[in-house]
Amino acid sequence: MDLLKEMADALIVIIRIGVLMRVIFCFIKMASNEEEAGMHKKRAKHAVVFYILAESIWLIRDLVLGYYA
Repeated sequence: MDLLKEMADALIVIIRIGVLMRVIFCFIKMASNEEEAGMHKKRAKHAVVFYILAESIWLIRDLVLGYYA
């Protein structure tokens, strides 16, 4: 069970780092290319929405496990 918890913790860390890198990448692309700034802004917004959903699912999982454990 400890291995499963460690893997789940590693996954959420990977998600956090991935979203951060994606948003930074989109900001760099927006600064370098003004014509495609709208597209990269939309992609950064989608990455933030994904992060919010992932964190929400993670918190709901913790609540359920805490309630039933």
